Amino acid sequence: MPTLLGSRDAEWLENEYLQARANSIELIETLEPEDCVIQTIPEVSPTKWHLAHVTWFFERFCLMEHDDSYRPFNEDYLFLFNSYYHSVGKMHLRSARGLLSRPLLSEVLAYRNHVDSAMRAFIDQHHADPAVSFKVVLGVHHEQQHQELLLTDIKHVFFSNPLAPQFQTQSPNYKPVEVAHEFIDHSGGEAEVGAQETGFCFDNETPRHRVLLNDYALGNRLVTNAEYREFMGAGGYRDSQLWLADGWAHINEQNWNRPMYWSEETDREFTLHGWQPIEPTNPVTHISLYEADAFARWAGARLPSEQEWETAAAGVTVTGNTLDQRRFHPSAPQSSSRHGLLQLWGDVWEWTASPYAPYPRFKTLAGSLGEYNGKFMANQTVVRGGSCASWASHLRASYRSFFYPHDRWQFLGLRMAKDVP
Repeated sequence: MPTLLGSRDAEWLENEYLQARANSIELIETLEPEDCVIQTIPEVSPTKWHLAHVTWFFERFCLMEHDDSYRPFNEDYLFLFNSYYHSVGKMHLRSARGLLSRPLLSEVLAYRNHVDSAMRAFIDQHHADPAVSFKVVLGVHHEQQHQELLLTDIKHVFFSNPLAPQFQTQSPNYKPVEVAHEFIDHSGGEAEVGAQETGFCFDNETPRHRVLLNDYALGNRLVTNAEYREFMGAGGYRDSQLWLADGWAHINEQNWNRPMYWSEETDREFTLHGWQPIEPTNPVTHISLYEADAFARWAGARLPSEQEWETAAAGVTVTGNTLDQRRFHPSAPQSSSRHGLLQLWGDVWEWTASPYAPYPRFKTLAGSLGEYNGKFMANQTVVRGGSCASWASHLRASYRSFFYPHDRWQFLGLRMAKDVP
């Protein structure tokens, strides 16, 4: 069961809430209202919808469930901005979110301000209740998830526009370092994985349990654009023996022959800074599980299990190219002086070989919040480590995210693994 042990100080809880809410508004500063209503593919939601949905979450699960005097800002919003919580009512069709010109962005922002005002009073009154504290912190982490989705979704929206708009006109300066790829051995044996009994976690990270691992090796860094281009040049997309059956069918049906945002000439890629030359030392990104798996096979390696990844990452400080740096794109390491694993945090979500499934003795949250994770535990694959669109405070070794094997619109890449004889 995910926990936030004990109650929380009202000032701390309010600061966490207000910071998350302010971050969402900061992220849309370069956008115009017209940008915020577009939905290009079913997986992408309009920016306006993200801003309203995270607000709906606080209104529905905090204010409406714990404050009898609270009345919804707009009854229609309970339907429009529900995502997949069937236990609390019906919802607007996901694939049709981009058909909604109303409510206006200005009305969504007014909705946010209304709920923020109510939440400040609510936190002041109810912060001593551990159940309330947990819901507020869950809502903060939920908003952080949608801030990441907001960025990846607007990237696809701008990519789909022939004018190729820029979310940010210039990326912060940094000095990438070319790091030779090598495998680092890790001892197997019995290990514990899953969330510790302190702080916040999602229910899918629990319960902590023992696993048995063979000796294994992980790549010291992420696979780069240059290495992926070698795979392409060697005919990787034409060799059926490298591909899982579903992957081979999918790339042929979709005519895939390169990562999602690469130009046909494979010399440029679309980024949140617009079209940019492909930097050879940057991590390859926007590839599916099928592509990551085929590359690893071609390279004589494999994808790591999520247990291998977590065991290697345990105790490693969360630092790297995360949203905190505002680069908005995966980058090469800035230093090669460190020994051991680089780029564990940020840059790209790392595909694993592990299906998204419940841990032994897993139990969902009680009530409607039990729909948050558990019902998606089929037909998806675990990714680890966060991306350049994830906040560092949102990440930890036990954190599991998940996508369908064909998904590519997120910042998705890979780190290779090998068995150790």
